[in-house]
Amino acid sequence: MAPVSVDHLRQRKGAFRIALIPPEVLEALNEGLLETVNLNEFMALELPRLARSVAGQLGLDPESERLVDTLAMLSAFKPMQRHGHIARALYDLTALHVERDAVAHRLATHPSDVARSWATQWVTLSGLPLPAQLQAVRRFAADAHFGVREMAWMAVREAIIASLDEALVLLAPWAADADPNIRRFASELTRPRGVWCAQIERLKAEPWLGLPLLEPLRADPSRYVQNSVANWLNDASRTQPEWVEQTCARWLDEGRGVPQTAYIVRRALRTLDKR
Repeated sequence: MAPVSVDHLRQRKGAFRIALIPPEVLEALNEGLLETVNLNEFMALELPRLARSVAGQLGLDPESERLVDTLAMLSAFKPMQRHGHIARALYDLTALHVERDAVAHRLATHPSDVARSWATQWVTLSGLPLPAQLQAVRRFAADAHFGVREMAWMAVREAIIASLDEALVLLAPWAADADPNIRRFASELTRPRGVWCAQIERLKAEPWLGLPLLEPLRADPSRYVQNSVANWLNDASRTQPEWVEQTCARWLDEGRGVPQTAYIVRRALRTLDKR
């Protein structure tokens, strides 16, 4: 059978309601042929079907007991937890495969952003030391899809909390990388509070430890990076407001007339300004 072409669907605008997603788009998404373009498409996915499709495309058995049992219990878990269970099932099946590296590569480069997000969670499951985990997650931190990039930093969040001093040293070159996605990863990964993730208690108490990552980004040309740095400081302002105010004042003084810095500072102080 000739492969189905979905090229004509790639430049679509995402539907603003799940009910308005065209059947052709939903079919391609569930077959793992297409990336989601918004949250509605992500929420509309039939995860059991997508998981079986992806398994088959990887060269795994979509009807294996390990995967079937996992898919049967998905409804018992919260939506994001379901993805973790699928990722673990595919990881376990791949561990038994004679071409494990090839299977892993196919998942990491899969056309579906959701499948690639599952691959980010393999980094967590690998048990590798922190430097190797960061090396493995880098390709996902630079992924073209926003959803994969979010899953990338969450995949190594616990590891950097456990080895924060080492992580801050290892991430310093990332903050100076030419790719804004990589620079943003260094900031977003180390946010003291973050969203839907474990908090970093040491950075809540001592946010100045993160300055080696933040200083190179205080006038970053990318709005994507600017927002992350501002959110980092806003997180810190909840526990160390005076330090954040002093840091922002210094940045403004040292970078007079720099609009990027002014934007970061304005957003960083938004919680404090409401006091």
